[in-house]
Amino acid sequence: MAIKMNNKAAMFLSIVLMLSLLLSISMADARLLGQDTEAKTPSCDTVLGVQTGDTCFEFAQYGNMTARAFSALNPNLNCNDLFVGQWICVSGSLI
Repeated sequence: MAIKMNNKAAMFLSIVLMLSLLLSISMADARLLGQDTEAKTPSCDTVLGVQTGDTCFEFAQYGNMTARAFSALNPNLNCNDLFVGQWICVSGSLI
């Protein structure tokens, strides 16, 4: 017993099925490639206060971190606008 559809309904159903398939593939592909789709929360273990003349580069060196790791632990930090007394995370992890 066949279901009879008009061309518009068949086209709509085909588009919906194709979009669903593409969405499923893209989600599976991200998981297979190890890309984490959830944001990680920084967990700080050690902080230091900014003193006159300090730079983000010096804090990253102190914590033996790459620039990327330093930025991940201090996500809202503006390195061009440090002020005395500001707390900077120099060691920690991403949870």
